[in-house]
Amino acid sequence: MNKDIELLAPGGDVDAIKASIISGANAVYCGLDFFNARNRASNLSFDELVGVINLAHEYDCEIFLTLNIVILQREFKSLAKLLSKLVNTTLDGVIVQDMGLFYFIKKHFPTLDIHASTQLTTHNIGQVPFLKKLGASRVNLSRELNLREITKMTAVGHDNNILTEVFVHGSLCVAFSGLCYSTSASVGNSGNRGRCSQACREEYKPTESGNKFPLNLKDNTAFFDLPALIDAGVHSFKVEGRIKGASYVHTVIDSFRKQIDGYVKTGELLEDGERLYKVFNRDFSNAFLRGDLNQSMFTENPRDNSKNYAIDKSNAISVVQIQEVETHLQQEKHEMHNTVHDKIKHLSVEKVPVELYFSGEVGQPLTLKLVLTIQSAAHSLNQESETTRQEIIVQSDCLLGSTNKNSFDQAVLERRFKNLNNLGYTIESVNLDALAEGLYIPFKSLTKMKSAAEEIINNGKPLLPAVEAPELINHPKIINEGEPKAKMSILISSVDDFALADLTDADIYFKLPDAYKRGCTRYIDLLKANPRLIPWFPAVLIGKDYDVALAILEQVNPPMIVTNNTGIAHRAYELGIKWIAGPFLNTTNSYVLSALQEGFNCSGAFISNEINKQQIKSIPRPANFEMHYSIYHPILLMTSRQCFFQQSVGCEKPRIDNGCMLSCDKSTSITNLKGDSFAIDKQKAGYPSIYNQDQFLNTEIIDDLAFMFDNFMIDLTNIGMGDKETPDKPSLIRYFEQLLKGEQSAQTELYQLVPDRTDSQYHTGL
Repeated sequence: MNKDIELLAPGGDVDAIKASIISGANAVYCGLDFFNARNRASNLSFDELVGVINLAHEYDCEIFLTLNIVILQREFKSLAKLLSKLVNTTLDGVIVQDMGLFYFIKKHFPTLDIHASTQLTTHNIGQVPFLKKLGASRVNLSRELNLREITKMTAVGHDNNILTEVFVHGSLCVAFSGLCYSTSASVGNSGNRGRCSQACREEYKPTESGNKFPLNLKDNTAFFDLPALIDAGVHSFKVEGRIKGASYVHTVIDSFRKQIDGYVKTGELLEDGERLYKVFNRDFSNAFLRGDLNQSMFTENPRDNSKNYAIDKSNAISVVQIQEVETHLQQEKHEMHNTVHDKIKHLSVEKVPVELYFSGEVGQPLTLKLVLTIQSAAHSLNQESETTRQEIIVQSDCLLGSTNKNSFDQAVLERRFKNLNNLGYTIESVNLDALAEGLYIPFKSLTKMKSAAEEIINNGKPLLPAVEAPELINHPKIINEGEPKAKMSILISSVDDFALADLTDADIYFKLPDAYKRGCTRYIDLLKANPRLIPWFPAVLIGKDYDVALAILEQVNPPMIVTNNTGIAHRAYELGIKWIAGPFLNTTNSYVLSALQEGFNCSGAFISNEINKQQIKSIPRPANFEMHYSIYHPILLMTSRQCFFQQSVGCEKPRIDNGCMLSCDKSTSITNLKGDSFAIDKQKAGYPSIYNQDQFLNTEIIDDLAFMFDNFMIDLTNIGMGDKETPDKPSLIRYFEQLLKGEQSAQTELYQLVPDRTDSQYHTGL
């Protein structure tokens, strides 16, 4: 194995982790049965996690734990208990999405190594130093990037002493990870909480182009692109698949292990990749990596393609021939399953049994003998595991005395030494036969003995004390008599809407595009000529588009911006520009606010529209910090670098090019089999996006939580409307202003203006 090239394997359950280890993974990522983004995986108990860490380390393999969801305020107490246990294991790293959790771990658990999840949508060079400052030692790059973009970001990673990892195999989301709200808005199952319902794999009513699965992508594989990724400087090659079984994991990881090792040894790719087609796949594509976003990336089969591949490869035509191919494939899969089972059945993730023997008399120190029964792993089918017994002696620092009460008994000693169970050991028995009756030493001496024993069996590493999540101070906003309940801001995206500024004193945000011509200066001139406009930077800015957005920021040097992109946020921080964190940074707890304020001088943040009233109400505000919330906007379900029109209405272009991004402004809709329609919207210089059929309109929050918020935003862009008529914008401004002043009749007028509306997320939450 080449340790400079890490093969990172998925582990959805114990058997899959065992399969990853024996097939040559350098590291495995896995999740507990809470706080992780794969709820559909079997996942692990804490005891199983400790066991797989011990097993993996015997094979020189690392274990990374996924804590890759957004965190609610009330969950930090439970997280503190979990992290207090994790720091006393030999876990090799945690994978994190929530910026508040980064802050919490870095501040209270600094010995834990933090990796930035793919859910953070890391796609431009400005985000790398942001994540480094946040506390990440490595970042998982967005799956949509091409080799040129990966190479550039990896070079910046090296400059910042931060590793990069890239998904090289497994399922592809059609949406940018972390920016998909499809099932959150429709059925309350958030992908940012690990409950994605895979709307992109659903069957829809046939589209104009005849497709029933218009959002379904083939699986990703870079099996033959490994040399290019190695040349790019990528450290970790990550395989997706935590809901896959042991046979799948073993086949894929073993194939990649042989491919990597063969290439490192000979400079050539020696494996043909045929085995990858014998386990679950939706056919394969490396189009994102090549930067060739074409129609062939989609497939009408969201299920297993292995049978179809075998039939096509064999040129089977007749029913008998097809049946023979299917039977042979099933036999192969059965044999693969049995082979893997035979390889892993001897591997144990049970904790090491430990027997405790206490002895001593009056005037002697208390002596504890720990007897550990250690079973070494067998590294081949023909090798038997060896069992050894290790003895450890620990003595008290004071002498035993006699007492008629509070003397030792088995229950007292078990209670005092129970923490050994969290170190990968399980107390099998407690023996007091050699301990005289009626003896006593101070409990603090027992505690010292326990700590000494823990340190010895924990490879000389003292146990860290438990940390409790501190109570945070809520700094309420100052409310002046006679002022509206909160200020209002307006988001626009068109020069045609500049006149709206004459109707209101509200802050006017101007939404900048996702894409630009290289060297574009139009928006620099526009913002300089209209200083009242507050630049609003989008969530995704890749390559040259990030470079142009950066130039806008630097040359306009506005007094304030709103940004949904952390690369722009980092540069604003460096320039001393006041910045507000946008709604697509998924802020759901106060620790995010502290991370942004203390680390990057952030002045305020939009609270996520995914959380409900009670979840919002529980967020304490830091001092000198603004709270924002969007009360009216189109409900974004997903944004993609791929084209949604090729599979819906059809397109004469076989692939997406830069001209598509800048000039295409199509719109259409797709309808699922339940009859729910979704608007596909593509603005000029914007990414293809899908929106809910209803607009988000939440007037309840004005009465419920106006005391928390400094600013409520209304989105008056035409984005997401599809072929619907846009409500009269001057009227919207007037009625929202009236509502903020307490005029309840304005609500009726708003409801008439926006008949297709919902605020279900405000009630459902995460």
